[in-house]
Amino acid sequence: MATAADYNMSSGYSPSGIVVPPWLNKGDNAWQMIAATLVGLQSMPGLVILYGSIVKKKWAVNSAFMALYAFAAVWLCWVTWGYNMSFGHKLLPFWGKARPALGQQFLLMQAVLPESTHLFKDGSTETPWINPNYPMASMVYFQCVFAAITLILLAGSLLGRMNIRAWMIFVPLWLTFSYTIGAFSLWGGGFLFQWGVMDYSGGYVIHLSSGIAGFTAAYWVGPRSTKDRERFPPNNVLLMLTGAGILWMGWAGFNGGDPYAANIDSSIAVLNTNICAATSLLVWTCLDVIFFKKPSVIGAVQGMITGLVCITPGAGLVQGWAAIVMGILSGSIPWFTMMVVHKRSRLLMHVDDTLGVFHTHAVAGFLGGATTGLFAEPTLCGMFVPVTNSRGAFYGGNGGKQFLKQVVGALFIISWNVVVTSIVCLVVRLIVPLRMPEEELAIGDDAVHGEEAYALWGDGEKYDSSKHGWYSDNETNLQARNKAPSGVTQNV
Repeated sequence: MATAADYNMSSGYSPSGIVVPPWLNKGDNAWQMIAATLVGLQSMPGLVILYGSIVKKKWAVNSAFMALYAFAAVWLCWVTWGYNMSFGHKLLPFWGKARPALGQQFLLMQAVLPESTHLFKDGSTETPWINPNYPMASMVYFQCVFAAITLILLAGSLLGRMNIRAWMIFVPLWLTFSYTIGAFSLWGGGFLFQWGVMDYSGGYVIHLSSGIAGFTAAYWVGPRSTKDRERFPPNNVLLMLTGAGILWMGWAGFNGGDPYAANIDSSIAVLNTNICAATSLLVWTCLDVIFFKKPSVIGAVQGMITGLVCITPGAGLVQGWAAIVMGILSGSIPWFTMMVVHKRSRLLMHVDDTLGVFHTHAVAGFLGGATTGLFAEPTLCGMFVPVTNSRGAFYGGNGGKQFLKQVVGALFIISWNVVVTSIVCLVVRLIVPLRMPEEELAIGDDAVHGEEAYALWGDGEKYDSSKHGWYSDNETNLQARNKAPSGVTQNV
């Protein structure tokens, strides 16, 4: 009989159980790695581009670099200790045991979340542990990019003034003592997972935590310079839209990858994600037109983000009509908190949250978790939630309890992040100042990095010919003056 070698067959198609073990599903494995890559692209280059273009020109390099650094730093921390603290064996009801995820034996075994077995009160198994049909390496990769984007979202609250050295220390500390707690508690088999709190793809673990932590860190770091707070125009709106587009399309991996398989629930999650994001963007834009008489591109991007955030905790758990309702709410309630409540609140006005991450992620994340507790459909819940007979309040039964669970879960994430983020900031402050010195704040990128984003003048100001002339360089001005008819004065 002919062997694989006789046909020059790639080892990837070989019947050997070493490369293709019996438990491996190539479709699931391929989708999980694609989904992880899509989420990674949301950060690199998505948020790097978005941050670098949505800020004032003098902060473009620094803002993009904060995202770039966080993405790289999380990788090393994650495989060294972070993954198993989030998804490994239990140390405490809210924390896993720290250990590396680097060895071949660990990474090539079938993926498993060892603490995700759900038991009945009598001790019998209600739902077996999560055991996807691909290797641990794919799971570690997938979960790493979620951890990375959380830190990058948090950075949005701190742009334009945080000491880059302080940020370099802050990232591994916050990942270790905040992110891993939320991830294990809600996803890795911790007490909120066992209780049945629903967080399909990170409405609480990622968005609520980054919004609350970002706002808390912004309080401790302090505000931008007065000049920057008064005027902070984006340096490139079209490039900002490019980053926003990558963020939106990458959300297919964000929500579509969380069933840990290329199954029918994954398809529902991706569809609902786009429905909610589109609805939210349109509602936010309509509100801008009604109250400010102009559609804002930045506002549309904010509405897109709030829709994506809101659907995340329930993407594969709600029906399409509920995704539209959630989009209407996510396009209006965060708009109201940002445009109305923010300006009337002394606390919100005092804390300089550069990109409004509190509104776009904390408010929208809480809203998504709460509405999931209302609209989670029983059949869809049965495809994902470990607690049998789970449902939202809209469907009766024990749905009212589910809504209460969602609120309690949110309160835990909020409280933990306020306390731990404050402690991390105070510890970092003992080592280096949290805020840049005034001379760096006045200059920006050139003082901090010795680099500038563009070889252009201005910080978003329109070209004023009365100040700068009609031409862009002295040679052109001189040529125009020489060609001018006698008696005609050129405005140079």
